[in-house]
Amino acid sequence: MAAAGGLGVLQGCGVRLAAAYFARLGPGLVAGGSGQRMGSASWRGCRASPGAGSGLGRSYGSEAKGEEELRVRYLEEENKGIVVLGINRSYAKNALSKNLIKMLSKAVDALKSDKKVRTLIVRSEVPGIFCAGADLKERTQMNVNEVSSFVSRIRAVINEIGGTQRLPRVIGMALAKEMIFSARVLDGQEAKSIGLISHVLEQNETGDAAYRKALALAREFLPQGPVAMRVAKLAINQGMEVDLITGLAIEEACYAQIIPTKDRLEGLLAFKEKRPPRYKGE
Repeated sequence: MAAAGGLGVLQGCGVRLAAAYFARLGPGLVAGGSGQRMGSASWRGCRASPGAGSGLGRSYGSEAKGEEELRVRYLEEENKGIVVLGINRSYAKNALSKNLIKMLSKAVDALKSDKKVRTLIVRSEVPGIFCAGADLKERTQMNVNEVSSFVSRIRAVINEIGGTQRLPRVIGMALAKEMIFSARVLDGQEAKSIGLISHVLEQNETGDAAYRKALALAREFLPQGPVAMRVAKLAINQGMEVDLITGLAIEEACYAQIIPTKDRLEGLLAFKEKRPPRYKGE
């Protein structure tokens, strides 16, 4: 049985408003960490027992402790098209500060127009934690207007927050009330058992089992057609918010966007010629 740990697969627009940022990045958004405790409004996906993971790459600045709070790494070779965002705010257990949210926004803005970026992995580079949530120490120094602005900014980057609305849609109203009213913290197995996460992993010797699983999932996304993946995310996530008849209409409208694309014709030709398709996102 795995202890609390961290990896999450945020399935594109499954993070609703974050979809406005991430849907344009390509087929998938994957979040991974070296260890995370999960509360009632945490990100969904997979988990591993605690451990550290290494991360390299460019950073988008830092305002405290001299650390690179966010590291951005573009993977190469067979992983080309995958970008890793490593959160590295160890002294605050990766809590979301104004500066970290600013850096995340800047990083995503730089990535969302890059057609070569197919999947984004968000991971922790701090042993034993994925993200402690909002930086409450910083929050105590904010006035009412600053708090409202800060929360709105978090929602713009990570719209999985909003537990009173999203949690009941995932695990049902009764259990969501129980978790929210009790402020219960779950370990990996408990989170998986109620459908909050997709995988629970045994930690490996290098302490990055969660990240390795995220990377394996990201590799599965890479060969798929970028246009088809983009509209599939849109259809799934918008469809989940409406009734079935409306959802089917959304699906039909999304498929209509695929029909005139070069990728659709390439897929058909590849099937006929019995070879892997060479999609270009066109």
